[in-house]
Amino acid sequence: MINTNEILSKYGLRLTKSLGQNFLTDVNIIRKIVETAEVDKNDLVLEIGPGIGALTARLAEKAGKVIAVEIDRNLLAPLSETLAGYGNVQVIHADIMQTDLWELTSGWDGSLKVVSNLPYYITTPIIMSLLESGIPWALLVFMVQREVVNRMVAMPGTKDYSSLSVAVRYYAEPKLSFHVSRNCFIPKPDVDSAVVKLKKRSLSQPEDLSREFLFRVIRASFSQRRKTLLNSLGNQPWLEGGKERLKEVLTGMGLSENIRAEALSVEQFIHLADQLCKKKPL
Repeated sequence: MINTNEILSKYGLRLTKSLGQNFLTDVNIIRKIVETAEVDKNDLVLEIGPGIGALTARLAEKAGKVIAVEIDRNLLAPLSETLAGYGNVQVIHADIMQTDLWELTSGWDGSLKVVSNLPYYITTPIIMSLLESGIPWALLVFMVQREVVNRMVAMPGTKDYSSLSVAVRYYAEPKLSFHVSRNCFIPKPDVDSAVVKLKKRSLSQPEDLSREFLFRVIRASFSQRRKTLLNSLGNQPWLEGGKERLKEVLTGMGLSENIRAEALSVEQFIHLADQLCKKKPL
C-alpha cells in the first residue's frame, strides 16, 4: 500500500488547496470504489486527478488500460514512482477542462469508464463537461462532496432537487453507492464525501428540440427556485410569448400555473421545452 505521508515528505510536496488536493488513503474505500465501477480487462478507465496514484494503481490491476490526467506538474514524479510496475497506465499532464476527450479516449474496443476522486473546487464543471462531451462512456463513478451527490441523486419535489439533478438524469441513472468520512483523506477536508455511480441512459427527445434550448429552459427555471415557473422562466426576455405562452403550455400539460421548477421531472422538462420552442399556430 502507498504511504502517502512518506511520498509527500520524500518529494517535498505541499498540497495545493486551490487544486482541491485531498488524497484518499483508506485502502478499503479504494477497493470499494473499484468494485463499484465493476472494472475488468475490457475497460479503458479515465481517471481525473490521480494525485500520487493510490486509486490509479488499484484501477490498473483490474482494467485493460488506465489514462490518468493530472494538472499538477509536481505530482508527475511521485506518480511515475507509484505506477512504475504498471505497463497499462498512461499519465498525461493536462487540465481536463482543456482536454479533447474524444481524442484522449478514442481507439479502444471495450468499455469506457470514468473513475475519479474529483477535486471539490471544480466538481460540477467536470461532471457536466463529461456528460455533454458525447464520448461513449458506459459508467461514471465519482467521489465528491456529499452535498453534491445529494443533488445529483435528488428526486423531484425534494429540497436538493436542482438543475444539476435534472441534467444528470437526462444523461444517466444516478445512484448513491456509499459515504466516505473526511478522516479517509490527507489532509482532512472540511466536509464528508460520497461515491456516486452513473449508468448511461438515453431519453427519447423530439428531433426539433435542441439540447441547448432544453438546458436553457432548465437553468432559467431553477434560477429563482423560490418563485413559480411563471415568474422564473416566464420573465426570460428570450422566451417567445412570455408568461402567457408558458401559462398555455403548463395548462396543456395539466400542470398548475403556480408550479415550481423542483416539481418537474426531466421528462416533463423535455415536453415543456419542446412545446415552448414550437411556433404558436396563427
